[in-house]
Amino acid sequence: MSQDAWSSAGSRHDHDDTSDRLYSTDELAVYAAAHRDSSAAAESDAAYRPTAAPVGPPPSYPPTAAAPAGPPPAGPPPAGPPPAAPPTSHAAPPADAPAQGQDDGEVRRFMTATDFLDRRDASQEHGPATWGWRGTVRRWSGGLISPKMGPAERSYEEDRRTIQRDFDGPRTIAFINPKGGAAKTTGVLAAGYTFGTVRGGGVVAWDNNETRGTLGIRGTRSTHRNTTRELLEDLERFTDVYQSRIGDLGAFVRSQGDAHFDVLASDERPDVTGTIRAQDFDAVHKLLERFYRVILIDTGNNMRAENWLAAAGAADLLVVTSTVREDTGYSGLWMLDALQDAGYQNLKHKAITVLSDPSANVDAKLANDLVDVYQQRTRDVFRVPYDPALVAGSVVPYAQLSANTRRQWLQACAGMAAAL
Repeated sequence: MSQDAWSSAGSRHDHDDTSDRLYSTDELAVYAAAHRDSSAAAESDAAYRPTAAPVGPPPSYPPTAAAPAGPPPAGPPPAGPPPAAPPTSHAAPPADAPAQGQDDGEVRRFMTATDFLDRRDASQEHGPATWGWRGTVRRWSGGLISPKMGPAERSYEEDRRTIQRDFDGPRTIAFINPKGGAAKTTGVLAAGYTFGTVRGGGVVAWDNNETRGTLGIRGTRSTHRNTTRELLEDLERFTDVYQSRIGDLGAFVRSQGDAHFDVLASDERPDVTGTIRAQDFDAVHKLLERFYRVILIDTGNNMRAENWLAAAGAADLLVVTSTVREDTGYSGLWMLDALQDAGYQNLKHKAITVLSDPSANVDAKLANDLVDVYQQRTRDVFRVPYDPALVAGSVVPYAQLSANTRRQWLQACAGMAAAL
């Protein structure tokens, strides 16, 4: 007889899956209470049970008598309900396995789209070799044999990546040495060429001489002759930040063409007297920060001038330039002493040194001495070679710079970018 038939007849009985035996209402109440207690105890045990499935057979429970084949035998009802079967439940997840959708900052079991891209970017290799015998083998084999880059080529690519890194704002680098002939101007132009071509633009080289410098005549010429002086006279056109454009600066800066940077020259008019003051520097500097990401400043030789001190104070990095000569080396060290005495802090971490060879043959002992002493005063020292293309004193022919010159300036500029 089905359960529905029993209910319709007014008898409160239920049917047990394990024995086909019928129980009264009181017996079922006792059974239900025992089943609830057993289930609660099992759930409590599950919270502390190891998550891994136990090895070996499942735990044994009191045996259940097999149901007879015929109708249930007559006799008195049992003294209590049959043993409860163990509750069926899924294994609890490990305590350290968080669920999906947790708040940021907690460990997640899934990889986000950003995680995926970062993982792929970190796994990217530099690519096949193009230099030396490795590149030759790759070309001769038509790519069937493709060696990895050698140490020199990998270093070259890593320097380029360092220079190409994004900054969180404009960066200013001042090239300083109070002695003339210390390779400040050629250094600014070589750095402008390197930053411009590797980063793809957004670079300006500014001649912040208090009167007249030579950056304008060493850089590529322009159809106009405007300089910092004319820009200062016309600053009002740039006061409206919503209307002024970088293209408007084209009337004052000089494009360096394939070198991908601009030059802002110093005053070139012989009839003008007066000097660039600290407030003049600040006004031009704020304007250039609006339109350029890297600002390279060629300073003059008077470190007591207002605009010289303003440039040193505004710079994110100081580049001490010197040739491998005792007088220029001494001048740079004297300048660092003076800056330190004037209260400039962290010069060791805020400055690097670039030593240029003034000729094809230099005093090796003097060069080593200069490297050693500047290593003690600045965070790093870079040697750049002598290059005949820079000797004439005329417009710098960027395309004629030797491969070694370009490589050493790439390394020096990577050091500047890393310091920034």
